[in-house]
Amino acid sequence: MDRCKHVGRLRLGQDHSILNPQKWHCVDCSTTDSVWACLKCSHVACGRFMEEHSLKHFQESHHPLAMEVRELDVFCFACGDYVLNDNAEGDLKLLRGALSTVRSPGRRSLRSSTGGECTPWVGEGGPQPAMQLALRHRRKALLGKMLQMWISKHQELQNQRKEKLEEARRQKKEVKRRLMEELGNVPPRKSARLLTQAYYSTHAVTRRRLAPGVTGLRNLGNTCYMNSILQVLSHLQKFRECFLTLDLCETEELLAKTNHSQGMKGVTGGVVNSGNTALSGCPLGRMGKAGCWNLPVGKKESVPPAPQASELVQPKEPRCSTRQQMSLCHELHTLFRVMWSGRWSLVSPFAMLHSVWNLIPAFRGYDQQDAQEFLCELLDKVQQELDTEGSKRRIVIPITKRKLSKQVLKVLNTIFHGQLLSQVTCLSCKHKSNTVEPFWDLSLEFPERYHSIDKGSGSSAYQRSCTLTEMLSKFTEMEALEGSIYACNHCNSQRRKSSHKPLVLSEARKQLLIYRLPQVLRLHLKRFRWSGRNHREKIGVHVAFDQVLNIKPYCCTGSGHSVHRGGYTYDLSAVVMHHGKGFGSGHYTAYCYNTEGGFWVHCNDSEMKVCSVEEVCNTQAYILFYTQRSA
Repeated sequence: MDRCKHVGRLRLGQDHSILNPQKWHCVDCSTTDSVWACLKCSHVACGRFMEEHSLKHFQESHHPLAMEVRELDVFCFACGDYVLNDNAEGDLKLLRGALSTVRSPGRRSLRSSTGGECTPWVGEGGPQPAMQLALRHRRKALLGKMLQMWISKHQELQNQRKEKLEEARRQKKEVKRRLMEELGNVPPRKSARLLTQAYYSTHAVTRRRLAPGVTGLRNLGNTCYMNSILQVLSHLQKFRECFLTLDLCETEELLAKTNHSQGMKGVTGGVVNSGNTALSGCPLGRMGKAGCWNLPVGKKESVPPAPQASELVQPKEPRCSTRQQMSLCHELHTLFRVMWSGRWSLVSPFAMLHSVWNLIPAFRGYDQQDAQEFLCELLDKVQQELDTEGSKRRIVIPITKRKLSKQVLKVLNTIFHGQLLSQVTCLSCKHKSNTVEPFWDLSLEFPERYHSIDKGSGSSAYQRSCTLTEMLSKFTEMEALEGSIYACNHCNSQRRKSSHKPLVLSEARKQLLIYRLPQVLRLHLKRFRWSGRNHREKIGVHVAFDQVLNIKPYCCTGSGHSVHRGGYTYDLSAVVMHHGKGFGSGHYTAYCYNTEGGFWVHCNDSEMKVCSVEEVCNTQAYILFYTQRSA
C-alpha cells in the first residue's frame, strides 16, 4: 500500500524495545520466528503465520503499525496491508537504519555521529535545492529540540528516583530504630532464643538445597544455541571434571604480570571474588541425591531460586585486553565452577559470549546460529588451546600447569574420539580393503522417504514413524558405488607401476562400521534439508530413541577387529532440541541428566525445570548424547 493514513500519525514510543536484541522474541510464546514489534508501545509478539499474538495485541490496544525485526517490513493491521510510505519526519527510515546497525556483525555499541558545521551537499546535478536544504535544517532543529526535551526529562526522572531512594532509606532507618527500641524494652525469653536458632538452621538447610548444576543461562540475544551446548557440556561428568580440575589461578597471575595492569579483575569479575571463599569451601557435586535439594524426579516443577544471590552477571568486557590472551578454557572453567557451586540460580555469560565472538568470528553478532556447528567449533578451539606443542595459538599456561593441561587434553580427546572402519569390497575378486578413520560425532541421515516428499504424499510420509536404530542401520548399511570407479589393489597387483597399461577399474561396495567406541557418543540428526534454491527446511518428524542404547549391531566385531573394551551399552545423558520450522530461526533448549542429583532437568535459557525421562524421550531431538556404561 503506497499511502497509509496511520503512518502520518506515527509517534514512536520513548521506551521502545525494538533496538534491544535481547527482546527480539514473542513475549507470549517466546518464539523468534516472524517477530513483530509494535511501533506505538514496547510490545513484541509473533506474526500471523505463528500464533498471531501481534494481531491480538492490535485487537486489544488498537495500535495499528508493527515492524518485523528481521525483514524490517511495516504492516498496518487497520488497513490490512504492508506499508510502503513514511511520515514527514522519516521515522521509519531512521528506525531501519538503526536496526541495520544493531544487526551488523562488527557492532559494539550505537554511537551518535558528531561533526562540525553542516555544509550543503553538492552532487553531480549541482547544489542542493533550497526546499530540501530547508527541510534538512528543519529536521535537524526538531531532532535537537527533541533531544533536549529527552535530556531534561531523563534528568528529572533520575532526580525523582534519587529522592525516592533517599526517602525509602530514611523510612527503613526509622522503622529499624523503632523496632530496636521496642525490642530493648522486652525481656529475652527462652522460646525466642530457640526460635532464632531454628530460623538460622532452617535457612542454612535452604542454602544447601540449591542443587549443583541447576543454574540457568540468560539469553543475551539469540544465544540459545550457545546456552544449550554449554548446559550439555557442563552436565557431562567427565568433561566437567576436566575443566574443574584445571585450576587457572596461576595463569591469571601470569596474565596480570604480562599486562602490567593493576587492579585486574579475577576469574569471574568482582561479584564472584567476593564469594571466592564460599565457592572453594563448598564441595562441587558432592551433596547427595535429589532428596537433599527437595527436587523429586519425574515432577515438572520449577527449581527453587537461590536464597542469597539469584543472578550472577559476568563482566561485559573480556578480562584480557588482547585476543592472544583470551581463552575459552578459562571461561569454561569459570562458568562450570559457578554453575556447580550450588549458589546461583541464574548466570549472564557475557564474558563467555565475548570470548566466542573474538575467537570464533563466524558466530559474532546476534543472528541465530546452528548448535551443532557451534559445538564442533568450540571443541576444536578448546583442543587447540590445550595443545601446548602443536598448536599455532597457545594460551599462556605456567610451567607447573602444563603437565596438567596435557592430561586434560588427553582425557578430552578420549571422551568424544572414536574410529570408523571404512571397508570397500571389490565385486570382481571379492577382496576387501579396510581403512580406519577418526570421528568425533556421527551425522545420521533420515530415510529416503523424508527427502522426497511432494505435496501429495508429504502428510502421509510424516505420519510414518522413524527410529534411531533405523537411522544407525542406514549409516552402516552396504552402499554400492556408482559405476566402475574402484581401482582394486588385488586386481592390479600384477601390474607394474612403470607400466603404461591402464588401471583395472571395477565395481565395488562400501560400508562404514564403528571400529573403536568413544566414551560419549554424539549422534547428530540431519534435520535440515535443501528445498529449492538457497533454502533449507526442517524435517519435523519425531525420531523415537531409547534411554539405553545397544551399539553392538553397528560395530565390527569380527576377528582381527578391535572395539573399545568399555562395552556396547550406552545411557542417555543429554538431548538438544530445536523448536521451530526453519534453519535460520527457531529456538534451542536442552534436556540434561544431573548425575549428582539423579534427575532430568529441562534447560530453557534462564528457566530450569525438573522433568521425567518420558518427557525427554518424547522430544524432537536434534543432537543426542549417550555415555558409555562402565563395566
